[in-house]
Amino acid sequence: MTKPTMLKFGAVEHAEAGDLPGWVVVEGRPTMQTAVQHTTEDGKVMSGTWRASPGTYHATYTDYEFVHMIAGRIVITPDGGEPVEVGPGDAFVVEADFKGTWQILEPVTKHFVVVVG
Repeated sequence: MTKPTMLKFGAVEHAEAGDLPGWVVVEGRPTMQTAVQHTTEDGKVMSGTWRASPGTYHATYTDYEFVHMIAGRIVITPDGGEPVEVGPGDAFVVEADFKGTWQILEPVTKHFVVVVG
């Protein structure tokens, strides 16, 4: 059998509940769910869907992330930087050395691609 060269994501099932490493709640009672839907054979790239409820996290990144927002609104503020609001249809990247807050204003669904290390 040959390895598939294309994969379409289906409905999000079996999402892992719990805060990601490096994410600390600083306001409210936000929750998150992460569904990794694909990982490359070498483990260096993973992609999937992330959901979160309103509240604020301080996030410390160690890996590069590309994001495409599906639903919700977030104000992302790098430590010492200017806030940026993102919403449905927006796409953005977060560099591996990012530190700052994610203020989740409305329930969020996003697709992500993370490049490890």
